Amino acid sequence: MSESPQPPQPQFSIEKIYLKDLSLEIPNAPQIFLQVENPQIEISVHNGAVVLDQSGLYEAVLTVTVTAKVGDKTVFLVEVAQAGIFRILNLPPAEIDAVLGVLCPSTLLPYARETVTSLLVRAGFPPVVLQHMSFDAAYQERLSQLQQAQAAPAGAVN
Repeated sequence: MSESPQPPQPQFSIEKIYLKDLSLEIPNAPQIFLQVENPQIEISVHNGAVVLDQSGLYEAVLTVTVTAKVGDKTVFLVEVAQAGIFRILNLPPAEIDAVLGVLCPSTLLPYARETVTSLLVRAGFPPVVLQHMSFDAAYQERLSQLQQAQAAPAGAVN
């Protein structure tokens, strides 16, 4: 009596983590360093992914933009695109999408956090520490928006 073959096990591995792009702008230097007011900090985060090849390789990119302003003057603008190459095998497409939307950006966030903090300190500013983020909540929200868009009848106006 032979055993039935086991289905292949899901696999996830980090092949490479790298800094894809980095930008720092201090448009009002050196005068901005003489400001006494605390700046308003705005942080935006975006993540995306692309298929690299049919062997299960994907590139995920987490882009973090940090802008500090005092009034209408920009103190600094930092943009970090932290990327990784991940191998994902033996998962259905919906689960691959979840891995790319939740697990990959969660893996990249600590690297982006360190880059933002280090860059701002080197530029002469106090550190901005990115807080932990729930990519799962953002992914679930994106899924529900897609489902609502698909459920809306053609030609309907919201």
